[in-house]
Amino acid sequence: MADPAMSVTPYWEVTFDADGDVDGRQRNRLLAGVAERGVRDLIVFAHGWNSDRSGATSLYSRFFAPFPRLAPAARIGYVGVVWPSMRFSDEPVPDLPRSVVDGSARRPALDKDTRTALRETFPGRVTMVEQLARLLEERPAEESALEEFGRLARLLVEAVPPEPQALFAADTLVEGVPQDGPAMFAGPAAAVCEEFARALAGLEVPPGAAGFTVPNPWDGAHELLRQATYYAMKRRAGTVGERGLGPLVGRLARAAPAVRVHLVGHSFGGRLVSFALRGLPEGVGAVKSVTLLQGAFSHYAFAARLPHDPRAGGALQGQQHRIDGPLVCCHSRHDTALGTVYPLASRMAGDARGAVGEPLVGKLLGAKWGAMGFDGVRAVPGTRACTLAEALSAPLPVSGCVNVDAAAVVRRGGPPSGAHSDIVHPELARVVLAAGRVR
Repeated sequence: MADPAMSVTPYWEVTFDADGDVDGRQRNRLLAGVAERGVRDLIVFAHGWNSDRSGATSLYSRFFAPFPRLAPAARIGYVGVVWPSMRFSDEPVPDLPRSVVDGSARRPALDKDTRTALRETFPGRVTMVEQLARLLEERPAEESALEEFGRLARLLVEAVPPEPQALFAADTLVEGVPQDGPAMFAGPAAAVCEEFARALAGLEVPPGAAGFTVPNPWDGAHELLRQATYYAMKRRAGTVGERGLGPLVGRLARAAPAVRVHLVGHSFGGRLVSFALRGLPEGVGAVKSVTLLQGAFSHYAFAARLPHDPRAGGALQGQQHRIDGPLVCCHSRHDTALGTVYPLASRMAGDARGAVGEPLVGKLLGAKWGAMGFDGVRAVPGTRACTLAEALSAPLPVSGCVNVDAAAVVRRGGPPSGAHSDIVHPELARVVLAAGRVR
């Protein structure tokens, strides 16, 4: 039976918990339904971090809507992955209701919906969430209040137990160096909040321009809290992909050997579907394409070695070879969440080991700690690059990594996220079809 909220059929929803365990009834319906409906190509879409179930369903319905028209002869099935991320409801997303404020306004306080989401994401931490909300509302002048805010934010991160061997948070790993928590919480919170505040202010009025004023560090405290939840959700996305989605694709391949699977992920959903490659059972070749839409993880994730550190490599190095087809990375320079806030947060988190405390320099910052949704896959030999128009006018490569500059359509959105969530375009649906050679 078709979901009345969904634009396409057949559609299956698959829900995972924080440990990657899948809802058994949903899994069984998918395994049986794909064979019964004669599905040839199965498109599996994973939403990003700043989302909830209703937002994810809406995204899937709108993104999938053009597919029947674009490939009328194809026997396509659709899967929406639902995983326990959380949504900061005061951040506007293109084409979705703006529940609190316009994106260009300062947002020092936590609205009711965001407080609820934090309590649900970090159960047992109700008092802590209310303390954080109160500090953001009152903005005390004492530096000790910022330090208390940083301490509480750090405890929220620690509320999510670390994974065995802690391999799911970092996108790049140094040989012989154990991974720990984000270094941004090890130093003075006031300095971190001030740096976030300056970066966010620069998105609205460039430093040195008329009207630019040195921001209050509390303007960056909200972002520090977002980064605390970001770190936890980043780890969770990898867990769900490797322990949940990857094994599920393996079971699907056994149940319906002829089905061609196409993985699509937005933001952290891109990280989720990429880590699913690590969780594929040996010998499974069902994944025929992976399409990353504004992927919120390191552009070096698939690299064997980092250009600035030969001891380090990407956590997903070589995993693109698990795809029987291409890995297509759509990126946009208009994605300020990934162009400014992501590399700043990654530097502060120490994801490139030992880099915390280095000066904030734009090009260097982006080169070392950039996200693939901003400038594509990096340091992987043989990676091809093309514009969106070129990707849609000629066949894409049949294997390897392909960077597609999607800035022509991924361009709408105000600060701080810019065009990060501006992905509902028929042109991007066409990229998914082209990557998988779905006809």
